[in-house]
Amino acid sequence: MTSKRALVSVIDDDESVRESLPDLLREFGYEAAAFCSAEEFLTSGDIGRTRCLILDVAMPSMSGPDLLRELKHRRQNIPVVFITAQRDETIRPRVIEQGAVDCLFKPFSDTALHQALKIALGER
Repeated sequence: MTSKRALVSVIDDDESVRESLPDLLREFGYEAAAFCSAEEFLTSGDIGRTRCLILDVAMPSMSGPDLLRELKHRRQNIPVVFITAQRDETIRPRVIEQGAVDCLFKPFSDTALHQALKIALGER
């Protein structure tokens, strides 16, 4: 019997993140997809299948928080775990207030990411 794995979509303009995170997500047992921009994700057809987003805060054109607002506007309530290389401590409380599950500062540990994903997906 095959169990359906949750799709976790990674949106980050950093190519190294888009290459490494999907492999880690698969090791955790999730299906993974990676996108270089919010716009690419919005036109991908994967919105309805995505169970969690790992979303970079700062990206060219549409930022992570902008995408979160757009998804809410479209009534797509996908749990979001933000990731960022910015060391501004005001980012985390702002994105949590906007509805994010967590905000991890790069470089983050595999354990921290896995824990945030479990919370986002309701796995304990």
